[in-house]
Amino acid sequence: MSSEVLDRSLVLDAVRVTEIAAIAAWKMVGRGDEKEADQAAVDAMRTALNDLDIDGEIVIGEGERDEAPMLYIGEKVGKPSGKFKIDIALDPLEGTTLTAKAMANALAVMAWAPKGTMLNAPDTYMDKIACGPGYPAGVIDLDKSPADNVKALAKAKGVPPEELTVCVLDRPRHADIIASLRSVGCRIYLITDGDVAGVMNTADPSTGVDLYVGQGGAPEGVLACAALKCVGGQFQGRLVFRNADERARAARVGIKDLDRKYDLHEMVRADAIFAATGVTDGALLDGVKVKDGFVHTHTLVLNSATRTAREVRMKRPV
Repeated sequence: MSSEVLDRSLVLDAVRVTEIAAIAAWKMVGRGDEKEADQAAVDAMRTALNDLDIDGEIVIGEGERDEAPMLYIGEKVGKPSGKFKIDIALDPLEGTTLTAKAMANALAVMAWAPKGTMLNAPDTYMDKIACGPGYPAGVIDLDKSPADNVKALAKAKGVPPEELTVCVLDRPRHADIIASLRSVGCRIYLITDGDVAGVMNTADPSTGVDLYVGQGGAPEGVLACAALKCVGGQFQGRLVFRNADERARAARVGIKDLDRKYDLHEMVRADAIFAATGVTDGALLDGVKVKDGFVHTHTLVLNSATRTAREVRMKRPV
């Protein structure tokens, strides 16, 4: 099934879907309205998905059915008779605040895999740790302190901890994580939003990021795992529940062990395609630009079946 689902045509389709969503969101860059920016990306992505020859179900989306018109968990897209039966994880606009304020690193993101092979994560938080490829299995561990993980990664890399850079979301809840990291003297790269890009940065040497640590959205964790599945790396995550309603969400999507520590290959159990298009300029991708009567986009598309990573630059008439 993997080879069928990862047909080359689906790689190109994935690029088109994230491009369309990114262009729609870009029209709202700097306008100060997060909801309108997100809605523009959602509407464009839904329309694009429904035009494809797929029988798709959204397993990672923007909440549950009662929160529609978002692309909600359990929503069917494409056509019932579609050729490809797939699970879809998406964030039509990762970085709504970044877009509203015209800040860097906003993306339109999507991944898909054979039906039944992606973790159906509820819309809750997740504790996460991730590093790029080239390290021994198990070099990082969610149950160790951030400081101990930096020491282990530094030892595996053959450098002192001071030479490592760790990406962390800039949130009050991460004060203890930041204090632990400061204790070993590593660099800390604080980001305001966009933890899918934060995790992906660990697999791109040009970013200088070695490790990602912190608590962010569980849906974004699955998307990040789909990307790492394609390029290599390690990831561990554990769902975080703040109240009974969030535990009930987990039950509705079939999560039984609420304390389970998931690794990369448990969250994405088969080959996957991942695509991200820049909305605003960032470390990974350029944002949408309009020049000489054309809209220019920059997309990264990854395919774990072929272990390929391609940057696609497109232009289309305004």
